[in-house]
Amino acid sequence: MNRLEQLKSPADLRSMTVGELEELAADIRESIIGQVQKTGGHLAPNLGVVELSIALHRVFDLAHDRLLFDVGHQCYPHKLLTGRAPLLKNLRTREGMAGFPEPLESQYDLFRVGHAGTGISTAVGMARGDQLNGEAFHPRENPDGRCIATLIGDASIVNGVAMEGLNNAGTLKRQFLIVLNDNGMSISKPQGAVAGYFDRVRVSHTYADFKKGARRVLNRIPGGSVLEEVYHRAGEATKALISEDSWFEKFGIVTVGPIDGHDLPTLIEFLTEVRDIDRPVVLHVKTTKGKGLDIAEHDATTFHSPKPFKVNRSVVQTDNENPDPAAACRVEIASSGRSFTSAFGEALVALMHDDDKVVACTAAMPDGTGVTDALRAFPDRTWDVGICESHAADMMAGLAKTGWKPFFAVYSTFVQRAFDQAFQEIALQGLPVRLCLDRAGLVGGDGAVHHGFCDISLLRTLPDAVLVAPIDEPSLKAALSFMLDYDEGLSAIRYPRDDVRVEEHLVNNCPPFEMGKARCLTPSCDVLDGAVADAIVIAYGTPALTALDASRDLEQEYSIAVYDARFAKPVDAALIAAALKTNKPVLTIEDHSVVGGFGSAVLECAAEQSLDASRLVRLGLPDSWVLQNSRSAQLAEVGIDQRGIERAIRLACGRSCDQAFESKATPAKSDHSNSGSLT
Repeated sequence: MNRLEQLKSPADLRSMTVGELEELAADIRESIIGQVQKTGGHLAPNLGVVELSIALHRVFDLAHDRLLFDVGHQCYPHKLLTGRAPLLKNLRTREGMAGFPEPLESQYDLFRVGHAGTGISTAVGMARGDQLNGEAFHPRENPDGRCIATLIGDASIVNGVAMEGLNNAGTLKRQFLIVLNDNGMSISKPQGAVAGYFDRVRVSHTYADFKKGARRVLNRIPGGSVLEEVYHRAGEATKALISEDSWFEKFGIVTVGPIDGHDLPTLIEFLTEVRDIDRPVVLHVKTTKGKGLDIAEHDATTFHSPKPFKVNRSVVQTDNENPDPAAACRVEIASSGRSFTSAFGEALVALMHDDDKVVACTAAMPDGTGVTDALRAFPDRTWDVGICESHAADMMAGLAKTGWKPFFAVYSTFVQRAFDQAFQEIALQGLPVRLCLDRAGLVGGDGAVHHGFCDISLLRTLPDAVLVAPIDEPSLKAALSFMLDYDEGLSAIRYPRDDVRVEEHLVNNCPPFEMGKARCLTPSCDVLDGAVADAIVIAYGTPALTALDASRDLEQEYSIAVYDARFAKPVDAALIAAALKTNKPVLTIEDHSVVGGFGSAVLECAAEQSLDASRLVRLGLPDSWVLQNSRSAQLAEVGIDQRGIERAIRLACGRSCDQAFESKATPAKSDHSNSGSLT
C-alpha cells in the first residue's frame, strides 16, 4: 500500500516525516499522471502544486481554516489529500471527481470555481465575514480562529478582478495569506508588464543571493514602517525573505519570497511562519508547471489539459549533450477528428491574408481558441492579452474606432466577463467588433464552471447585435465572411467544443449568410415553398445536424422539415410565421439555456406577429446546473441528442407510446424530468 492509500485524513500529514511526505508527493504525481493518460484532464497545473498542496494541508487545518482557489484547475492534489482518491478513477464524470473544486464533493471545497482572478476577492469576503462572526484568527487574541489562505497563479493575478481584490486585501486588519504560485505560465506564456516583473524577480537573484539582499534591505528599514512591525513578529526565515520594494507592497501587502515551491521543508517552514502574521501577506512561491513529468515540463501548454495520451520512450536520443525530453520519446495524444477550433483558426488566418485590416486577439487562450497560427503569421496584428477579457474587448473597441476590423476569440464562458464592455464600449458605440465564441454550449468534463450556456441570452439584448452559428466548416467560413462585412455593430459567432462534421451534400452547397435568413436542410419539406410536413424543426447551430439525423430515422413515419436557423438575432420571421401557420408541431433546438435563448427569440417573434405558438416546443439546456460528464452524456441528459430529439418529435406529434420507438435502445436517464420547456 502506497502513502496515498494509507492517508486517512489531512491531519495525518502532521505526523509524517519529510521523507514520508516526499513519498506521498511521488504517489500523488503517479496517480494523477496515470489517470489523465487514460481520461484526459488538467495535468501540468496539478503536477506543479503537489508539494505546495501537501504543505498547505500540513500547516493549516483546512477543515476549519479557509482555502480559496483561483481558477481551480490545480485542485487534484488537494482533492486526493482530502479523501477523494477513490473518485479519481472516474475523473471529470458524474460518478467521479470533478476537475474543479466542487462543494458537493467535500467540505474542503468552498466554491465551485473555474474563472481566473476571483480567489482573492472571495477570500477577502470570507475574511471579513469571519471577523464579523468573531471567528477570525489572531495569534494572541484568538489563536483558535480561522486562518485564510488563497492560492493564485502569476498569470491569474493580472486579471482585473484580482487587482480589485488586492486593492481591498491591503485594507484588512487581520491574518490574510495570498500564496502566489509563480510558474511562469498561464495555459500559454503569461502576457504583459506584470509578467515581465515576475520574470525579473526570478532571474535577478538566486535563492541564496535573494536572502542576503533581503537582509541588507531590512537593516535599512525606517522605524515605524509596516515592514518593521512584521519584521519584529516574523520568524527568521520570513525575515530573511521580506521584500521591501515588491509590487504587492504598493497595495499595503507584505511580500515574502520567492521560495522554492518543490522544497517541502522550506514550504512548511515559511507557511508556518507567515500563518501567524496578523496582516495581509503574499508568499511568493516558485514552481515548475508539469513538475515530475519531463514531457509536461518541456511543453506545459500541450499538457495543460490534454486528451488521453500514450508515451513511447523507446525513441533514441541522438544529442546526449543537450537532452530534449520531447525528442527522447513519442507522445500520442488521442484525436477524434478536426475540431471547430482548428477550422476557425485556419479561417481566421485566411481572412487576415485576404484583408490587411483584420486584427485579432485572445485572452490567454491562443491554442484553445485557434489563434496560435494567426499569432505566428501576423504577429503585428494579433495579440494575446493574458487573462484579461474585459481589457481585450475594450482594446478591440479601440481598434474598431480607428478603422480596423477586430475579431476577439474567446470561450463562451469567459465572454461573460466582458459583457459590460460589449455593452458600453462596443454595442453602445455602434462599433463592429466580432466575438468568436468557442466552447459554446455543453463542454463535457469541465462541467458547470465552463458551460457556454448564456451567451445568446446576454448578447441578443444589445441593439444592432447580430448573432450567428455554423453547423459545419463551410458554414463557419460563410458566417465569418458575413461578420467581416457587418459594420453596424457587434456581431458574434458561436460553435461547440466538438469535431466538425462533414455532410457531403451540405459541404458542396453552402449559400452565403443572408441577414436573418434560415437555411432549409430538407428541401423536399420546405414549408416556405408550400410543402407539407408533420413537424418542423428550427435548430440553431450544430443541433441542426442532429435533428437532420432524427428526421432520417423517423422518415418512414413522419415528414419532418429541418432548418438551420443560422441567426439567433435577427431570427427568420417569415419562416417562423409560415411554420406556425401550418398548425403542426414546431420545435426549436439549441445547445444553450432555454431561458432567454434562441427558442425565446422565436417565441418573441411569434408574439410580435400575433401568431398562435401553442404548438411550439423549445428544446435546450434546462434551468438547472449540468455537472461534469462527457459531452455526449450531457447532451443525452438534457434531451438534445438524437434520441432525445426523436422522443420530443414523437411527443409533439402525439405518439408518446409509439411501439417502434419503444423497441429501440432506451435513452440515457436524465436528472431532469423536463429537459426543455413546452410552450
